[in-house]
Amino acid sequence: MAKKQFKAESKRLLDMMIHSIYSQREIFLRELISNASDALDKLYYKALTEHIDGIDREDLGIRLAVDKQARTVTVSDNGIGMTREELEQNLGTIAGSGTRAFRGEMTGQPDETMEMIGQFGVGFYSAFMVADHIEVTSRALGSEQAYCWVSDGVDGFTVSPAEKEDRGTDIVLHIRPVQGEDNCDEFLEDYRLAGIVRKYSDYIRYPIRMNMPTSRPKADKPDEYETVTEEQTLNSMVPLWRKNKNEVKPEEYNEFYKNKFFDFTDPLRVIHSHTEGAATYHALLFIPARKPFNYYSREYEKGLQLYASGVLIMDKCADLLPDYFSFVRGLVDSQDLSLNISREMLQHDEQLKRIAAHIEKKIHTELTAMLQNDREKYEAFYKEFGLQLKYGVYGEYGLHKDRLKDLLLFTSSYEDKPVTLAEYVSRMKDGQKAIYYACGETVEKIRRLPQTEWLLDRGYELLMLTEDVDEFTVKALHDWDGKEFVSASSEKFETPETDEEKEQAKKQEEDNKPLTDFLTGALGGKVKAVRLSRRLKSHPVCLSTEGEVTLEMEKVLNSLPADHKVHAERVLEINTGHALFEKLRALYAADDKETLTAYADLLYQQALLMEGMPIDDPVEFSNRICGLMVR
Repeated sequence: MAKKQFKAESKRLLDMMIHSIYSQREIFLRELISNASDALDKLYYKALTEHIDGIDREDLGIRLAVDKQARTVTVSDNGIGMTREELEQNLGTIAGSGTRAFRGEMTGQPDETMEMIGQFGVGFYSAFMVADHIEVTSRALGSEQAYCWVSDGVDGFTVSPAEKEDRGTDIVLHIRPVQGEDNCDEFLEDYRLAGIVRKYSDYIRYPIRMNMPTSRPKADKPDEYETVTEEQTLNSMVPLWRKNKNEVKPEEYNEFYKNKFFDFTDPLRVIHSHTEGAATYHALLFIPARKPFNYYSREYEKGLQLYASGVLIMDKCADLLPDYFSFVRGLVDSQDLSLNISREMLQHDEQLKRIAAHIEKKIHTELTAMLQNDREKYEAFYKEFGLQLKYGVYGEYGLHKDRLKDLLLFTSSYEDKPVTLAEYVSRMKDGQKAIYYACGETVEKIRRLPQTEWLLDRGYELLMLTEDVDEFTVKALHDWDGKEFVSASSEKFETPETDEEKEQAKKQEEDNKPLTDFLTGALGGKVKAVRLSRRLKSHPVCLSTEGEVTLEMEKVLNSLPADHKVHAERVLEINTGHALFEKLRALYAADDKETLTAYADLLYQQALLMEGMPIDDPVEFSNRICGLMVR
């Protein structure tokens, strides 16, 4: 029979899969068992939904067999099996997935219903790490003819008719001979295979059986023992999420998470819960230690795997997670859901809504506990996913702000550490009425802003907002425990002053009103007003804003693709304690309006630069400076 070549640039891809993708050869057995479990799931699902008689879940299982002399390991299942076309498609195209096609067949839309544990494709080819020859004999449900797929690896494969008594699939691996340091003999030891099964596949819902040597008393001589071979079930068959938390080791959770959700790092926190009553379900949730590479992109899909009585009915049920907790991965298994429930029905299912509400509270409780009891771990979590919590506060017009506000962290001028809002308020000075914050690209740049100098010098704690969403978040919060958020650049910011100081300031503003009015006019509408400032220390000027739109919000909003640009109401503040103020007064008294106009523009452009904003005309700005220098 003519040998067929693999598709999808198979030689290069297969070599990569065998030598690069997997670092531990033992996982080949996990992958093959997962495929076998998929085949059993498919059969059981089909039997339930299409009312096929004669298929009992108790009769389904997986069997392992070892032949040391022939150097073979066999993985068998009595699942749905494959036709000749399916063998060629699923095993002839690397990364082809029979499971994916089956899922699409069940729903009409791939990726929306049954996601099996593994899938024929990349996982299957991991077997070539330990085998130099593989035979797959399969007979599909409802077919009288079996077929055998045979391959030595990258040279291609053949498919031919074969004999097989019952439906299902037998995979025979011919283990590689010992070549130098490449020794695969360990996989011909029954105890080694049993250990791999218990390590990776203990929660598989079908029995994994193998003949194992065992010691027992002799029938005629009870004091003496003999070694006999007996068929044993290697796995507990209890899904990990249905076990008691006290029975599961941390390593088991970690291994399950990494295998199930294809992560290379252990989860940061595990949430294992079982609830009975109005919402009855098992849940096994994980908070990842790091965000997926596509987390903040449109390609990322949120959702938990949804099981109905142990049968997976949806791979990503988005309705189980609010957007602000979309980083959580895991699964939910409920006996109260129908196996045939559709996505449209789920959206209106009251039971699912109750489960989702419980899960949301559980996640919030666990994050709160981590914040209070394991601050270092929480800060690591927040570094990865804190942005999503901030979006949650700002989104939907602040609908969820009360639920999320206590989980927020902001970098503080207090030792440059992240703090909660409760911690900030607990340290506020006597008489301080507001929570002060400032925005900028970095903490260092915020510290150098003219507006923050006065606050920091007097020991006021300042929240340093460096993320684009930060100011939108505090605007949505408005206040925390009655303490309003006030930007150091806002007109709402007031320096604590005595009544006498306020009177002096008022008189100073009245005396210099002609000067500030002239400067406002000289700037030709670039600012709403020019005012005298008492919150500046060493800097001559700064920009502040009036209204709800701040300079930082203007930057963020105008960076988005939109036809309409927003503009903050700018105010140029002049430091009355700076020598430059006296220079401006002198120029006004001398009626040198040309120089005063040049000064006004220079000060405005300088204020823009200090805010990290582009100046109107760099060439004109440079020429004005040079013109003043040569006078």
